[in-house]
Amino acid sequence: MEIGISTFGEVQPDGTAGKAEHAHRRVQELLEEVKLADEVGLDVFAFGEHHRPDFVISAPEIMMAAAAAITKKIKLSSSVTVLSSADPVRIFQNFATVDLISGGRAEIIAGRGSFTESFPLFGYHLNDYDELFTEKLNLLLQINEEEVVSWQGKYRESIVKRGIYPRPIQSSIPIWIGVGGTPASAQRAGKLNLPMAVAILGSPPEQFVPFVNLYRKSATDAGHDASKLQLAISSQFYVAETEQQAANEFYPSYERLMNRVGKDRGWSPMSRQQFDYLRNSGPLVVGSVQRAIDKIMHQYELFQNTRFLAQLVTGSIPHKQVLKTIELLGTRVAPVIRKETKKQQL
Repeated sequence: MEIGISTFGEVQPDGTAGKAEHAHRRVQELLEEVKLADEVGLDVFAFGEHHRPDFVISAPEIMMAAAAAITKKIKLSSSVTVLSSADPVRIFQNFATVDLISGGRAEIIAGRGSFTESFPLFGYHLNDYDELFTEKLNLLLQINEEEVVSWQGKYRESIVKRGIYPRPIQSSIPIWIGVGGTPASAQRAGKLNLPMAVAILGSPPEQFVPFVNLYRKSATDAGHDASKLQLAISSQFYVAETEQQAANEFYPSYERLMNRVGKDRGWSPMSRQQFDYLRNSGPLVVGSVQRAIDKIMHQYELFQNTRFLAQLVTGSIPHKQVLKTIELLGTRVAPVIRKETKKQQL
């Protein structure tokens, strides 16, 4: 199994048109994080796209390009690229450029996004949420396979025998579908024979078993070999030397994040009791090294996933402790997971 990290680049808003000191510092920290992840042998680092004041990453491919210049082996991905409100031609060009800089390490996780700010920002209507994604995904997939493209759609000007450049050093850029649990999304990914990345954030992992089964069944029904599908599971993650240390260090930042997002979505306030339930019986991978190993292996037993993405929630956690959790993931958690999953595959 591949082990990696995903991040949305949480930041304290600067609230200013210039001299964004918090944003500057957070970007430098992100580059330290991906450099360390590469050094400790992690397989992938994914940058999430948001268009909010509390997240610093709005252009994942720019962060990926910067990361490519300071890393050697780690795969670099978005998590996710909000394809519905983007231009697939420009997305492909940007990621192909990252692929050339990195020597063939670029990936795209394309999704509709968990927030909606990008739609009015780029002149799209939420009423077209599903149609936009379907049309733009089809165009992106075509560009990925064809150098010279002819295409016609509803939401973008037609393309008539135009070359899309540059081309990547890989034969094609790996394109994953990032999903949150909508059955139609699993069916689409399976039918198209595309890798799927599932974010398991608030519900017990067991609830996603039928969802993953639907993904594989849809692939089989479409004539694909479901045993070759790539599946990533993403859960919020924090590891320290002891259970209590991890829980106490992580909870304040997690509580603020969930309450900030929950205020917009009508959720009830997060409590320590709810947090402890999510940590013990839910999807949160928060605790000691052994706790992390046990929870990631439990997910593997449920899903037979080929990748685990540890979603960092940094908030007010000191950066040196964030780096420590990356180090522990790479040096003490990942080797055990790789060994155990390989053993089960024999």
